[in-house]
Amino acid sequence: MKKLLAATVGLVALATAAPVSAADLAARPYTKAPPPMMAPIYDWTGFYIGANGGWASSSQCVDFFDRFNTAFGDGCNNRSGGVIGGQIGYRWQANQFVFGLEAQGDWADLSNTRRDLFLDPLGGVSSRIKTDGIGLFTGQLGWAWNNSLLYVKGGAAVTSNQYRVYDNITGLGLISADATRWGAAVGVGWEYGFTPNWTVGLEYDHLFMGHDNNNFSTADLRLTRFVNDRITQDVDMLTVRFNYRFGGFGGGYGAPARY
Repeated sequence: MKKLLAATVGLVALATAAPVSAADLAARPYTKAPPPMMAPIYDWTGFYIGANGGWASSSQCVDFFDRFNTAFGDGCNNRSGGVIGGQIGYRWQANQFVFGLEAQGDWADLSNTRRDLFLDPLGGVSSRIKTDGIGLFTGQLGWAWNNSLLYVKGGAAVTSNQYRVYDNITGLGLISADATRWGAAVGVGWEYGFTPNWTVGLEYDHLFMGHDNNNFSTADLRLTRFVNDRITQDVDMLTVRFNYRFGGFGGGYGAPARY
């Protein structure tokens, strides 16, 4: 009897303790979802200064005019050489569009010397044409992919030019003309930001320098029939550029963007 009573009490106790509601269980810990991945966006806005160097070619044609304004062509020639200089500018970015203004100046060594058989069929004189300076004042419109920028540019161009005709035997100058010429420039370039402040790029420019007239007088009998000349010039430039963009104007890596 005692065994039966003990078994009954045990079963009652077990039945009472077994049913536990879900509300009595401990709450599962909550883990916050990780934040979305972020990517830095390169901001092209800011002032910059830099250096450039490369190669240029100048195509130049010369015409002489007599007292009756009759033109005599003296031919064309191409002059190639190195260029080196610097640039300064400002860019501002709106979404993926980048706008800019830039001034560039380069020292150049584009020269050509030849025996001028037109002026003297016996080869007694030579002519020398040289471009020793190039300047650009342009606006830019670009399209940016983070730290990569593709842009086009256009504006004004200026070149410093010298034209000389001299006697081959004596070395004396017979005609001399120096001119600073203004024209137009168009170009295209690509630039890459390899740090928040430093960029490297490649740029091609074409300069339309038009015509320039030079009046002269000389006592040399081979040249007295001419009173002025007209020089037509175009220039092509290909340069590698390095720029440093100053901080504090929105330059560098801006606010991160959400994927």
